Amino acid sequence: MAVTSEATTLWFGDLLTGSGTTSLDSSDAAEFPVSWAARSEGVSGKTNPEELLGAAHSACYSMAFANALAGNGTPPENLQVTAAVTFVPGEGITGSHLLVSAKVAGLSEEDFQRLAEDAKKNCPVSQALTGIPITLEASLA
Repeated sequence: MAVTSEATTLWFGDLLTGSGTTSLDSSDAAEFPVSWAARSEGVSGKTNPEELLGAAHSACYSMAFANALAGNGTPPENLQVTAAVTFVPGEGITGSHLLVSAKVAGLSEEDFQRLAEDAKKNCPVSQALTGIPITLEASLA
């Protein structure tokens, strides 16, 4: 079954001085303030497309990696995944770095790294981001 998820942004004003809100419509889970300053300078208290993309990437990768580990017969006790998405004004999104810490019993470092790379390659969000470099730093806790 296909699932279509929706989000809506309501923007007021021009790019540099305007601002808006982005709502997660499908889940009705949250509404976030957004602005160019938050995107280009990192203003506290507001989000930006790259942070939202990072949230999507970290969640997707967590699911893909948990599935790969379970399929290996070594389900994780827990995973902590951070996706750091970089934006350069005038250039665009230049990469996503996945930082992974996992507690997994009975798994060699070699198999852990192999499965971590496989999850990076097969995560649907990673696949959607093939136009940018995706790097991975994964460690067993």
